Amino acid sequence: MIPVPTSQEIAQTPRTIYFSRILRKPVRVAGEGRKLGPASDIVFRLEEPFPKAVGIFIDHGWGEPSEFVPWDRVVDLSYQGVIVKAPDSGGTYPPFRDQAGWILAEKHLMGRTILDIDDRKIEVVNDVLLHSDGGGFHLAAVDASFNGFLRKWGVPWLGTLIREDLIPWKFVQPLSLEDAIGSDRLQLSVAKAQLQDLPKEDLADALEELTGQEQEALFSALEPTKAAETLTETEPRAQRQIIASLRQERAQNILARLSTPQLVDLLGVLPHEDAEEMLVLLPADRQRRVRALLSEREATAKDFMSTEYLTVDPGTTVVQSRALIRQSGLGHSGISYLYTVAPDGRLLGAVDARLLLISDDSARMEDLMTSPAVAAEADDIREDLETLFGKYHFRMVPVVDPEDRILGVIRFNDIMRGPGPRPKA
Repeated sequence: MIPVPTSQEIAQTPRTIYFSRILRKPVRVAGEGRKLGPASDIVFRLEEPFPKAVGIFIDHGWGEPSEFVPWDRVVDLSYQGVIVKAPDSGGTYPPFRDQAGWILAEKHLMGRTILDIDDRKIEVVNDVLLHSDGGGFHLAAVDASFNGFLRKWGVPWLGTLIREDLIPWKFVQPLSLEDAIGSDRLQLSVAKAQLQDLPKEDLADALEELTGQEQEALFSALEPTKAAETLTETEPRAQRQIIASLRQERAQNILARLSTPQLVDLLGVLPHEDAEEMLVLLPADRQRRVRALLSEREATAKDFMSTEYLTVDPGTTVVQSRALIRQSGLGHSGISYLYTVAPDGRLLGAVDARLLLISDDSARMEDLMTSPAVAAEADDIREDLETLFGKYHFRMVPVVDPEDRILGVIRFNDIMRGPGPRPKA
């Protein structure tokens, strides 16, 4: 007969155990040694701070009813198997019935994809670590190392040569649990708030690795600005997959955060019908500019132009200019330079915004500006603009009309998308 520790001994022994070492091991009745079946899965209830084990799932297969052993009937877990109390109703426990908020280690976790926040790379869950402090077992961490795979297939001794890669559960959460469990698919990720801090390049790599619901779940967790940045870094195949799954409102929010050249690159990889569906979500003026670039006619400075820039009077002081920047609501890309203009709107010069950090508060813009400012004309074609940026290496240049009144600005990254000289640091 298999020796069974007492409940008091178990309660006084904090310990951990890997799920893979229990999986498919026999579930036996304490005091009898009778085998009920294999431990096919462990069922957890999602709660804070850790999912708590609620029972053992026994799948007999061959069309026989399953069994569910509630956790208060579990006497002990070990690498030899699971010891449980005898069923009250006779020879078997009742069949397993899934409930809201339950998650299964084998069915929903093992083999699923995870984004590792520490190494910022795609990992696979190969095992699940359970911990007991005497009050039952809870899900403590997932193991992304190859050790879990070796343990699962009965050769754990090989894993002594491999470093474990344990990721605490607090850094792991389902992106869309209800949808995932409903479809028997679950994509794991770092907390949604932490996703926003990952580099867009790493997120793009992750999206390219995923497909279907996992890809949708990851992309849907990104804030619109982060989603737009990430989408521009993603390869065309993944871009098509992502865009096809977007709801209209979500697509509109993301497209609004892309520059005109970025929109052209994005829509250019879509089938014509899909590109048209995206185009109608844009304001009329942006539609015109994007269509112009997509139609292969010679684009002019007006097609690349942005209206996000800041102008100041020549007599404005440094301290006043800093206040204007804070009040403008513009992002860093819109305040690379401040443009000084005359009362009649003529462009007089440009001030590098970084000078505001090292200049005296009382210094005036007319003393700091570079004059005359390098500018493009509204009808300059792309080749002219590339020459302009290549010669002067500015991060942004203004566009002016025949009377030298500023109409907008063009950014380096919107023109010089290929290899070439970089803007001044």
